[in-house]
Amino acid sequence: MEFLENLLAKLGEFCATTGVRVLGVILLLLVGTLLIKWILKLIKKSKKFQSLTPNVQTLLVDLLTVAMYVILVALAATQIGVDATAIASVITSCGLAIGLALQGSLSNFAGGIMILVFRPFSIGDFIEANGVSGTVKNIGVFYTTLHTPDNKVITMPNGSLANATVIDYSVNETRRLDLEIAVSYDSDIELVKKTLTDLANAHELVLKDPAPFVRLGTQGDSALIFKFRVWVKASDYWTVNFDLLEASKKIFDIRGISIPYPQMDVHVNSIEK
Repeated sequence: MEFLENLLAKLGEFCATTGVRVLGVILLLLVGTLLIKWILKLIKKSKKFQSLTPNVQTLLVDLLTVAMYVILVALAATQIGVDATAIASVITSCGLAIGLALQGSLSNFAGGIMILVFRPFSIGDFIEANGVSGTVKNIGVFYTTLHTPDNKVITMPNGSLANATVIDYSVNETRRLDLEIAVSYDSDIELVKKTLTDLANAHELVLKDPAPFVRLGTQGDSALIFKFRVWVKASDYWTVNFDLLEASKKIFDIRGISIPYPQMDVHVNSIEK
């Protein structure tokens, strides 16, 4: 009988102290979970959030979810008597250990965040960076994937890509096509200029404004080099490039404008015996 009374007394003491704490922790976790879901729901409905790219949205939600749950668990731990300083020390130590183990990955992660937030280029853009070029197919948190014109797949670490000089050929709708056309020294300069101008104006994909530009640019070793510049839509760049090169050869043949081959004059001085 005495044993039962002691057991009931200890049980009552537990319920009055620890039991209340445990109940409070459970209640805190339930309310905290509901509050986190409500906050995330509000964030997802905001206009600023919806204006972000899908990759940024997913990343932001994941980071906020982890951060809020870590705070919730830390608060719950303090309710059952765990020292808040100890919790902070554990979190800091874990962060440092993970950071040292994943230095390269964290660099790529940080680069991915920069690319996703500031968007120096978008999916579908044709870019050039770090000596490679291709169409952007995917922008991940750690890596960006490019597809080259010859159907190769290039995976670039975001750490190096975020610090590289990136040339985006697709950000503007139009591009200037620069060609250098060589003709022989005995060619009529005005005829060459008129011929190339007529050629540009006749091509349906060459934009009329800005107007085509043709001027003598360089007097080379064996040829006159003309600067031939036209404006085209970015999507028509290579089509017009090849069309004008082929058409210029054909029309030069018709109008008697010759394209010289590299040549070298050799003078032989005879030595008297």
